[in-house]
Amino acid sequence: MTNLTEINAPLTNTSTLTGPQSPPVKRVCVCDTQPVTAEGVRTLLSGSDMRFAETADSLAEAQDLVDRTAPDVMMIDKAFGMQAILDWLADLKPNEEKPTAIVVWGVSVTEAEALRFLQAGAKGILRKTAGIPVVLACLRSVALGRSWMEDCVFRDSARADRYPRSDLTAREQQVLELVEQGCKNKEIANELGIRPGTVKIHLKHIFEKTGVRGRYGLALSGLRDRGLVSMPA
Repeated sequence: MTNLTEINAPLTNTSTLTGPQSPPVKRVCVCDTQPVTAEGVRTLLSGSDMRFAETADSLAEAQDLVDRTAPDVMMIDKAFGMQAILDWLADLKPNEEKPTAIVVWGVSVTEAEALRFLQAGAKGILRKTAGIPVVLACLRSVALGRSWMEDCVFRDSARADRYPRSDLTAREQQVLELVEQGCKNKEIANELGIRPGTVKIHLKHIFEKTGVRGRYGLALSGLRDRGLVSMPA
């Protein structure tokens, strides 16, 4: 466990330092609809290398915390509502010198919801039912500037490891890339100069070859393959 006293103590003679200094403690804030949940996070972090900072009861208060204190991580309860959180992320203006990583967590998160949160700027997606090691792994990862998502939330995209993308035809690769960009079938058809029905056929073949059943899974798999988000086992 990191010694906060050593980190916060003033250095009166830096020339006497002979070893590396301890890394700064990562500060975590929680914005949740249920105060008892925030207290659970406080207890969880009490024995870790991170520090529980403050709580917020609303998205407006969360914005104020980000503006005033620039915590390393802000955990946002999905129960505030998907659209409300997406709007909040769009309006969020974090400190450029010390950006705050946003983790959206909820009792359940679908692939479609997770993809939209990630595209809106969230750094982590987590279920409230996750075990302590998983929660800590997520917070540590996003605090270091990485994106993170819980593998069981993305059950379909995780299957893509079994099938190399080299098995896809050139046209299927084009369709896949447009799906990963969030394009709908009609938009893909217009971009490639083909019929929407032909796009559906290509998608059917892509699903069969990758083992991924939905377009959201394909998009998430693409984010992972490009190293934009990690998916721990």
